[in-house]
Amino acid sequence: MDKIRLAVIGTGMAWERLHYPAIKELEDKYEVVALCNRTRKDAEEFAGKINLDLNNVYDDYNEMLKRQDIDAVDILVPIESNYSVSEAVAKTGRDFICEKPLASNREDAKKYLELSKKYNVKIMIAENYRYNDENNKIRDIVNSGKIGDVVYFIKNNISCFPCEMTKDTFAATEWRQHPKYFGGAFLDAAVHDIAAMRHIFGAVECVQAFGKPQSKDFNPYVSVNTNILFKNGVIGYYTYYPSGVETQKPAVGFRIFGTKGEIYLEDKECGIINVSYHDGTSELVNFTPERGFYNELLNYYNAINGTEQISVTPEMEYGDVKMVFDILDSISLKEIMYVDEAAPSRQLGFADDEIKIHPFLQ
Repeated sequence: MDKIRLAVIGTGMAWERLHYPAIKELEDKYEVVALCNRTRKDAEEFAGKINLDLNNVYDDYNEMLKRQDIDAVDILVPIESNYSVSEAVAKTGRDFICEKPLASNREDAKKYLELSKKYNVKIMIAENYRYNDENNKIRDIVNSGKIGDVVYFIKNNISCFPCEMTKDTFAATEWRQHPKYFGGAFLDAAVHDIAAMRHIFGAVECVQAFGKPQSKDFNPYVSVNTNILFKNGVIGYYTYYPSGVETQKPAVGFRIFGTKGEIYLEDKECGIINVSYHDGTSELVNFTPERGFYNELLNYYNAINGTEQISVTPEMEYGDVKMVFDILDSISLKEIMYVDEAAPSRQLGFADDEIKIHPFLQ
């Protein structure tokens, strides 16, 4: 296949600012043939930007899916619609990409796992943090043993959702300010951090979490504070505080402490991973920020063409979103919640010796 003929459901910020720039960079591999948005005018405006004839614009994705010239679909809709739209696309036999998280509740998340086999389609969940350069490089450093055995880590995510609500940002969208699902920003944004930690350290034994309640719709808690025990024995502490401002610099960020050294990442946009060792030496590892969108779409193109496996399958993403729900349950029940029965598989119907793993996730 020279190009994947791509149809898009949802032409909002995630498409325009995240997926489309990567698609444009991969224009020798993708061709956008149809756009659908519930507000047709928005899709028409974007069609004008890419010189797509308005005959290829829809406000009903069921009508768009009747076309015969669609190889794959990119789904970028509010979280509460992820499962229903994915199911509708799967029923047509089309391969597709769906933005994270795969569902807004446990029941739909479990049903999502049936779609690939039931309808014989290839599905990628667009969890870009599992494809980001910094997380892959940190995982490589950890697995190399450079800092010795990992003892524990601290992951601190502080952002000011209320500060961004009146700006031209994702926080300004109505469905994020007043979500129709429990978990709010924690389900929408913290799932990225959880995916990254699981990508680096693997499967999780259990979590114990506490939350400071608030009355604001965008998130049920002012902050969520979680102790995590991974199956490999690594212990860590994760804080998600979407109502604050970190005034001290450098930020707490992501710190991994080993028996021989330490890894420090200030944030995902800084471009540098700091690695220091007990012998007094140190090194700076450079990375290119925000390459996850490009890497995931390249992986998907190669998977459709049969040269790679899909690295972030629904099975992989299910573990991430289940951990979100387990953390929320731990807060509500004041109990320790057990997360993974077994390590999640990246495989989707291929033997390891049949199809190579995408280099960014090896």
